Amino acid sequence: MAEQNAVEKQFVIQKIYTKDLSFETPNSPAIFTEKWEPTVDFNLGTNVAPLQNDLFEVSLTVTITVKIAEAIAYLVEVNQSGVFTLSGFSDEEMGPMVGSFCPNILFPYAREVISDLVTKGGFPQLLLAPVNFDALYAQHIQQLQQQQAPANETIN
Repeated sequence: MAEQNAVEKQFVIQKIYTKDLSFETPNSPAIFTEKWEPTVDFNLGTNVAPLQNDLFEVSLTVTITVKIAEAIAYLVEVNQSGVFTLSGFSDEEMGPMVGSFCPNILFPYAREVISDLVTKGGFPQLLLAPVNFDALYAQHIQQLQQQQAPANETIN
């Protein structure tokens, strides 16, 4: 009887799209004459926006800055987004779904866009390593809990 009353969980990818992208080579063409020994700065960010009913937009922003010495070779930023149907999940399950599962689906698309932009910009191909979004989400939750802990302590 309880199984009949249980709400069926549903996850559907409605749309995946590149919402925004930017590619800058502020020191071209001089940067092409430098020895290619780059340093890479890699940043990730996510955002979740409820749309309607069980629809959510999840956005993954990947920003990469590549430098040779102190000169920026290129800066690339991609906002890869998706619209997802998420229904029947508890509040405890929704966090990992939008904070880890959906970004994990979006990342290969962002990685492909970045690789194409970098190559078309005249630079060696940039292949981003896979990202463990489960670990990043767990780290984010731990940081939130640590920030809230001091606020919950009382002064004697």
